[in-house]
Amino acid sequence: MKLLGKLALYAVALLLLAIAALDIWGYATLGTLQPASGEPRDASANRVVLVSGATGSVGDGLLKAAMEDPQVEKIYALSRRTSPRIEAGVESGQVELLLHEDFTDYSDLAGVLTEVNTVLWGLGTSSLNVDDETYTWIHVDFPVAFVGEWLSARTDAPMSFHYVTGMGTDAKGDSHWAREKGRAEIEVAEMAAGTGLRTFGYRSAFIKPASDRANIGHDLLAALLRPGRLVINSEDLGGAMLEISARTGELANGTLIDNADSIAYAKAYRAQ
Repeated sequence: MKLLGKLALYAVALLLLAIAALDIWGYATLGTLQPASGEPRDASANRVVLVSGATGSVGDGLLKAAMEDPQVEKIYALSRRTSPRIEAGVESGQVELLLHEDFTDYSDLAGVLTEVNTVLWGLGTSSLNVDDETYTWIHVDFPVAFVGEWLSARTDAPMSFHYVTGMGTDAKGDSHWAREKGRAEIEVAEMAAGTGLRTFGYRSAFIKPASDRANIGHDLLAALLRPGRLVINSEDLGGAMLEISARTGELANGTLIDNADSIAYAKAYRAQ
């Protein structure tokens, strides 16, 4: 038993050292963007918001952020099913649920897409949950098909597409998931080039669930990762997206946003 106790202590110590090293790396390397002081904000840029993946832990927080923004007049939740937050939004009149099955075909949403200014794309899954082919289907085919249909419906600014791709995303990376999400970032940006649409890839680290869904485990992990700017609340991530949308002249189409960048824009969003 004493040996097991010592081994457990060693394991905890090694884990804490690894987290400390990660925090040092994050603090030293993350954060290449800063919100410009006094940048004009377009109050109409987020007038109509569509949230994808709103039943998941990330998308739920993005939806919560949109619901709490006074400049958002209408919200569409694109989903295969509902959730308590979607139901509350529908009941209050803030949210319209778009029940949808085929996420490679959005032709039936053409009328809706003519209205949409901002898309918060939180739809996704872990590479541990599916095979490579399914992963590509979800993380490349779904968003690329959506952006294609959206651009068929409208091309006039303000339009912005915010895709949560995750830290480690790299079109030339070693892992299949990293390459495919990187490929999706590139493809949607290329599709948007020359139109009124700007696309953004959010290479976030740990995204803590919305405050009313987080538990003590989430709180502990967040506390450990906060020194390295490696955690952001899902509501704050949504706020960062809405802030970047409103700053229509600041960031170019295809800009990649790391976790510290998101934290900076979330802070600017809360301050306005």
